[in-house]
Amino acid sequence: MPLVGRLVVAWLANAAALWVADALLGGVEVDGWGPLLVAAAVLGVLSMVLRPVLVVLSIPLVILTLGLFLLVINVVLLWLTAALVDGFAIAGLLAYLATVLIVWLVNVAVDRIGVRG
Repeated sequence: MPLVGRLVVAWLANAAALWVADALLGGVEVDGWGPLLVAAAVLGVLSMVLRPVLVVLSIPLVILTLGLFLLVINVVLLWLTAALVDGFAIAGLLAYLATVLIVWLVNVAVDRIGVRG
């Protein structure tokens, strides 16, 4: 699959995951489709650009915590997304952790189905 196709699938997977989080969790608020799609795009860009830098900078913590610090990095990316996108908000640490889990599960499902190529 071409790069543009993979990016569109990743964007739609993030949008689906955030929509599921909004539907299931009381601490996640999305004010319509516009903010949902923007939040999915921002999360995708942050995950593609900022996440690798944060992972490299925190390798000692990742090793020390046996990888659990990656969860903290993902929560930070979600927090940044919520801070940057009007109409998208997450309230409370448990809501952040549950949203990270939902985003991860949806992305694993998309990868298993083989949609991303």
